[in-house]
Amino acid sequence: MKLIFSLLALTGGLAMGIQAIVNGGLGKRVGAIEASFISFLVGTAALFFLVLFFGKGNLLAISEVPKGQLIGGLLGAFFVLVLVLATPKIGVTATLISVIVGQLLIGSLIDHFGLFGGERFPLDLKKSLALLLMLASIYIFQK
Repeated sequence: MKLIFSLLALTGGLAMGIQAIVNGGLGKRVGAIEASFISFLVGTAALFFLVLFFGKGNLLAISEVPKGQLIGGLLGAFFVLVLVLATPKIGVTATLISVIVGQLLIGSLIDHFGLFGGERFPLDLKKSLALLLMLASIYIFQK
């Protein structure tokens, strides 16, 4: 079962790579903020139909969730805007390296401190060194 979810995550990563170049090109034609809006609009329409035909949850429960859990949409919009701005300037690979390192940095902090109700996975010297090497890889890749 874990393999299926790992493959699903891998597929999501592949989609993110394609999204970077597609949204970057869209941004060149219509503007960065406009491209981000269009991307979210198309995604919202797709999700609307998925919820309509396959959803089993309860959208009305939104009033009961902690308000901090609603920030995901803002973070997603920020992420798409960053892709639209960065990809045409530094390329897909450099953008994704930076995105991945950013994800690993924040993931390590979330794990280390058990933030947002997560289980704690302490950050040790080896993990810290790996993160520093990844940060260095961004610099090296650009040279």
